[in-house]
Amino acid sequence: MKPLVKDFVRNSQLPILPFVEDLTPWDAVADIEFVIKSVIKILDAEEYYIDNDQAVHKSATVEATAQLKGSVIVGPDCFVANGSLLRGGVILDAGCIVGHCCEVKTSIMFMGSKVAHLSFAGDSILGCCANVEGGAILANYRNELDDKQIIVGYKGQRIATGVEKFGAILGDDVKVGANAVTAPGTLLAVGSVVGRGELVESFSEPLVSK
Repeated sequence: MKPLVKDFVRNSQLPILPFVEDLTPWDAVADIEFVIKSVIKILDAEEYYIDNDQAVHKSATVEATAQLKGSVIVGPDCFVANGSLLRGGVILDAGCIVGHCCEVKTSIMFMGSKVAHLSFAGDSILGCCANVEGGAILANYRNELDDKQIIVGYKGQRIATGVEKFGAILGDDVKVGANAVTAPGTLLAVGSVVGRGELVESFSEPLVSK
């Protein structure tokens, strides 16, 4: 049995979830360019500034020195702070916050999720109202290993993903403390809590709610 996005994320305001809910998290981020193109096609053009593969809702705030590179959707009431970088295909559902000098790469942030200042989220999915405190890293690449394929631990299994870049999936309402690090391939169940400065290895079972 493989983990699916719908095991971790229950809802979305933008029409994102129907495209990814039956995919594994690593397949969902691998397909993000297709998902972005598909969602943009069905957005209300009266409510968004749309330029090719970039769509920014008219109620969103993207501060002056934030950078949007490549395909991106920024949903209603989102805030993208100065110095932050969205690249490689990024979707921000409604009400998301990307803090000062964050980098979000090839990721989906579902509604109400937050990544605070100086954090990195790579090839990852953040469920509804997930909160990543300042300086935390959702690492996406096994630089230290000769075999770069990401292996995930799920329900007593070790599953080979077939990809070399996948960060984490944070279920709805997950909280990741400041300066914590999640290793590539981390799966965090709904309501999990990662303490400040903690390291979470991907081979462990998904954390249970605390």
